[in-house]
Amino acid sequence: MATESKLQQLGKIGCYPFWAEPFHCDLSHRLFMGHLGNHLLNAADFHSSDRGFGMTYLNPIHKTWVLSRLVIEMEEMPKQYAPFKVETWVESAMRYFTSRNFRIVADEQAEEGQDPKVYGYGRSIWAMIDTDSRQPADILKIKDGEIMQWVDKDKPCPIQPCSRVKMGQEAPVIRTIDTYYNDVDVNGHINSVKYIEHVLDLFPLSWYERYDIRRFEIAYVAEGHFGDSLRFSIERADGTAVTQWPEAMDEQEVEYHIRIQTQEEVCRSSVRFVAK
Repeated sequence: MATESKLQQLGKIGCYPFWAEPFHCDLSHRLFMGHLGNHLLNAADFHSSDRGFGMTYLNPIHKTWVLSRLVIEMEEMPKQYAPFKVETWVESAMRYFTSRNFRIVADEQAEEGQDPKVYGYGRSIWAMIDTDSRQPADILKIKDGEIMQWVDKDKPCPIQPCSRVKMGQEAPVIRTIDTYYNDVDVNGHINSVKYIEHVLDLFPLSWYERYDIRRFEIAYVAEGHFGDSLRFSIERADGTAVTQWPEAMDEQEVEYHIRIQTQEEVCRSSVRFVAK
């Protein structure tokens, strides 16, 4: 079990510095959502590895973490060159799943008596699997459930938890993407962030000149692998099917739901946009 000194030294909440590198930013000079997703996953890995239940410990015993659900809700994205920090903590841990939260804050000196600027928050759900069988593994059997000592139920995360994205079966496929070497991650399946990028690429550049992403949500249903063809269907949140790429409208806020399939459904996502 973790020693009291280690708990005091590290604390339950990890905080990691990043910056919005210019080639990780879009035409608005703000960080791409996909790159922010990468930073959140890196923070999760740093936090778990520092505390003894990360990939460096799990891989030699044929276990790994896989992302099951992720939601990111942002008031604004960090601007080009802006330093920022990602705070992360484990909110709960059960036999097969654990909930991890994030807070993205400006890495700058706040005025006396003021809190640092908060860009947004994230929530995620992770599963542990056996890398040989690809079946769920019991998280609480790892180091006799030591992960429970790092759970912080008190730190608030004010955004809504991951929801169940509803889609009709009749939504037509509007794009098919083949997968290659760069789509595959260390776990041997299609990289979680690649799905995020592919979903956001469904919308043309003109769309992002009018709208910002307020909330992005994705649920990973099954594993995709090298060589799979990913088929994308999209509809509005009210169930109206989309048969061509969306064009910018006059609405102040709009939400779309997306399904990604191979031979089976592998992901389901929702994106809520707000007018600039």
